[in-house]
Amino acid sequence: MKVYVEGGGDANIMRTKCRKGFTEFFRRAGLSGRMPRIVACGSRNQAYDDFCTAVRMGQEEIPILLVDSEGPILPNESPWQYLKSRDDWQCPDDVKQGQVQLMVQCMETWFLADRDVLATFYGQGFTAGALPKRLDIENVSKKDIFDGLSRATRNSQPKGEYQKKHSFDLLSMIDPDKLRKVSPHAQKLISALNSGMEDDA
Repeated sequence: MKVYVEGGGDANIMRTKCRKGFTEFFRRAGLSGRMPRIVACGSRNQAYDDFCTAVRMGQEEIPILLVDSEGPILPNESPWQYLKSRDDWQCPDDVKQGQVQLMVQCMETWFLADRDVLATFYGQGFTAGALPKRLDIENVSKKDIFDGLSRATRNSQPKGEYQKKHSFDLLSMIDPDKLRKVSPHAQKLISALNSGMEDDA
């Protein structure tokens, strides 16, 4: 499998960090025997374009699209239904449902599942109480996620206020089991990768 993931921007160093961060996260999630290859695509639209190109070319590795949802998902709404409604993205022919996965509402949402890692990473001056308190983290808006991270970390030393360059280090550290308990879409992602898409229609 090859995961076309949103993230990494345009700088090679950040794309490398993106690949390493997701690889370590999936390893910690127990996928060592089925480790997908990570393609850091930069923008959300570029990830979709690269995924569609891979589908058209019929590569041997199963392509998976992984992007931020950027908003809440309705109950029983499939990822392709959501992406068609929000972005007018079309599902390519012969693509299984599990070949598109969403980080709801963004990758940074995942960090709320393991606040101990945030406290360890940012150290002195980190203010855990400034983070959003909802346990149903997929219903916390992207704005509230970033505002909370900013407030919680702005006085931390030595790393200082949350920046995108911190994101993939944090991703490599969070506990996938904690995330699976509070993020249904993260659970679906890990299950799909672990199954190798064998049972997905």
